[in-house]
Amino acid sequence: MLRILDIAFKDLLQLSRDFKVFMFLLIMPVVFTFLFGYAFGGFGGNDSDSRLPIGYLSQDDHWVTDELHKLLDKSDVVRLQDNVFLSAADFEQLVADGDLAAVVIVPKGYGKAVLKNKTVRLNVIADATRSTQAWTTVEAELLSLTSRLDGAVRTADILEDMDLEGVPFDYAFEQTISAWDEPPITIRETSSLALEDTDDVNKALAHTAPGMMQQFAIAGLLTAAQVIVAERKSRTLQRLLTTDTSRLHVALGHYLAIFLLIFTQFAILITFGQFALKVGYFRVPNATLLVAFCAALCISALGLLIGILAKSEEQAVIFSLVPMFVFAGLGGAWVPLEVTGATFQVIGHFTPIAWGMDGFENIVARGLGFETVLLPSAALAGYALFFFTLAVWRLYASEEG
Repeated sequence: MLRILDIAFKDLLQLSRDFKVFMFLLIMPVVFTFLFGYAFGGFGGNDSDSRLPIGYLSQDDHWVTDELHKLLDKSDVVRLQDNVFLSAADFEQLVADGDLAAVVIVPKGYGKAVLKNKTVRLNVIADATRSTQAWTTVEAELLSLTSRLDGAVRTADILEDMDLEGVPFDYAFEQTISAWDEPPITIRETSSLALEDTDDVNKALAHTAPGMMQQFAIAGLLTAAQVIVAERKSRTLQRLLTTDTSRLHVALGHYLAIFLLIFTQFAILITFGQFALKVGYFRVPNATLLVAFCAALCISALGLLIGILAKSEEQAVIFSLVPMFVFAGLGGAWVPLEVTGATFQVIGHFTPIAWGMDGFENIVARGLGFETVLLPSAALAGYALFFFTLAVWRLYASEEG
């Protein structure tokens, strides 16, 4: 046991002196997480106003018209752009340029016509050919709000005509308009308790952060692999094997060093992602810990295999970067496998990255529980055993050994 710890300590001491370790394991994942996060709207895009911008120009000076303006201004569907210095032609040009979805022009006499229950039309300028959906949405909202306004006027008229004591027109109108803010029947959108737990999670980074963390963990293996290559080239391994240290102890020592390195990387990036990026790793901490542990076991075993297979530093670089790109691309580190076809998803799950992504995303993106990471963790542990067995077999079969 002491020989295994001595080999691991020696490797970690060498790795701690190499800047490439920190670059690949810590700096690059953070940088690429921010880059992908900006690309997929993970920063600053959640607070933007998604309402459709419409211009507003009133040619009528009446309190009913003012009420229509208030309704439009409070709309959850449209956003008013009512610059008093712009003419109808100016607004029309903005619609043509695509800066506005439509322009509402309130004609002179609109307010009086509404009060007298006469047919009156708003003038609307829109480019329906540019976006049919946008125009349909604006049209539906305008019809809804003007109907609400007309209904409030009609209700106030009826109450006033009934000559009810203490119910003047102005009061009845205001009460009717206000009633729409708290209608007797409402629809409330809800979701499962599991999904409600992820409301404060940055959904864009919930995919990007685990993907970049695993991708650059594999890239960082090139430095660890080079340590094993250098040990063989300097014949340190051969001299070590002349003692009573077995090849299995050598493999376990190197493996322990790589595992501690990768698991430490995961711990730092998971903590950073939780508190700085709001990824939500700690929603089910024991599940995140299990996936991270098994992923570190798997990637470390792959690093051990690369180090034993590579006969030069150049081969170590190639053997590390090629799996990084192949596994990351197929395993869904760049683009979620959910948006790909069924065939690609099956192929992707031949890589350990896909199982790692499943485990992390079940917690941080899908809001699921501990039991949903058991299968991904088992798959990662299976890959770890496979890679480690190959590495030990290759070490025993090596003529250099």
